[in-house]
Amino acid sequence: MTDPWVALEPGADPAERVRVLRRAHETFTTAGSVPRPVRSVVADSWRRSARAGVGPDGAANVELTDGDLGAYRAEHPLARVMPLFRELLGTFAADGEHLLAVCDAHGRLLWVEGHPATRRRADGMNFVPGARWSESAVGTNAPGTAVTVDRPVQVFAAEHFIRRVQPWTCAAAPVHDPRTGRVLGAVDITGGDGLAHPHSLGFVKAVARAAEAQLALLVPPGRAGDRPLLTALGRDEAQLVWRGERIRLSRRHSELLVLLSRHPEGLTGDELLCALYADESVTPVTLRAELARMRRLLGPGSLASRPYRLTAAVDSDVTVVERRLRTGALTAAAEAYTGPLLPGSQAPAIVRLRERIAGGLRTALIAHGDPDLLADWVHTAWGEDDVEVWRALAGRRPTAPVRARLAALEEELAVPVRRSGARAGGATYLQRPPL
Repeated sequence: MTDPWVALEPGADPAERVRVLRRAHETFTTAGSVPRPVRSVVADSWRRSARAGVGPDGAANVELTDGDLGAYRAEHPLARVMPLFRELLGTFAADGEHLLAVCDAHGRLLWVEGHPATRRRADGMNFVPGARWSESAVGTNAPGTAVTVDRPVQVFAAEHFIRRVQPWTCAAAPVHDPRTGRVLGAVDITGGDGLAHPHSLGFVKAVARAAEAQLALLVPPGRAGDRPLLTALGRDEAQLVWRGERIRLSRRHSELLVLLSRHPEGLTGDELLCALYADESVTPVTLRAELARMRRLLGPGSLASRPYRLTAAVDSDVTVVERRLRTGALTAAAEAYTGPLLPGSQAPAIVRLRERIAGGLRTALIAHGDPDLLADWVHTAWGEDDVEVWRALAGRRPTAPVRARLAALEEELAVPVRRSGARAGGATYLQRPPL
């Protein structure tokens, strides 16, 4: 394939491609190996699906209904661009007997609209608003895979992991918050083999970019001059919106900005050394060099010294989660938590903060017992092996897939393991000892 993200190139025989993919799917589900004709993006997705405990004969679960769904959709940022989605994709979906679908960042479908007969067919596989179509819940599919890999992707026929979805073809693209870069969800077009064309993927990519541009225009006047915003959850290299510019930080600068943003009064050089370096042999000269580079990156007047402090107050996604937890807004806190704080960092202060945030959130989720919030946690990369949350979910929603995943994790508990909180900050995860 010229473009690995396109499912079927012009001139290819769809029927023959379907036959090849069905044989490959059968080989993978029975033997665990992926034959060569399968695209790498699909092969990787099949492996993630299998690790998540998805079975080829599974089905999507509807998690939000009626009033809960309506309230959630009304508050979701993508509600503001639904008129745009309908304008750009609605007629295309209706005339082509396709469906327009929009999901959130967890792969939960918020809107499914389009040709009435196609909608009725899709109802049979629970491709309906409120159903979870994340990759970890129903395997390879365009909206779920798009938010997982944060890339536009097309999925054709038997590339879908679940067999009942294999008559369908879909193309989806993630939509990002234009201010923070965070994935808000994805826009998807779903239908028959006619969508297996590079144009359908290009079309949905263009619609996603148009939605991001619209969201940027919808930012209230004056927001561009608001306090700088630091985004550090779920990423090893933080992003800073500073003086109207979006800056991607190095790992060390990410750690420095997180710490300094939490200490507007400033930190001494010795305090920063202890917070950043477990190795006591690191000298103050090394730290001063990092701070000098960061000062040049941010611009003059950005960083004061004696003690080191930022000259402007900085908001961060970390403080948003903490603030919402303190006020009891658990659903909002879980929505804002996009992953462990700087997961690759070993800086002592960052590790402690990472564990405190993740531990506080998951403890609150278990205590609250909301099955939707628990499901959101375990269907993430950082929560997929969290046996305690799986147990809490099984107690509230004892479906067959939940019980099967919990049984698999508890079986692993019988194997000698070492526990580590570095991967997801404070939660209990199982890791096999190195060979």
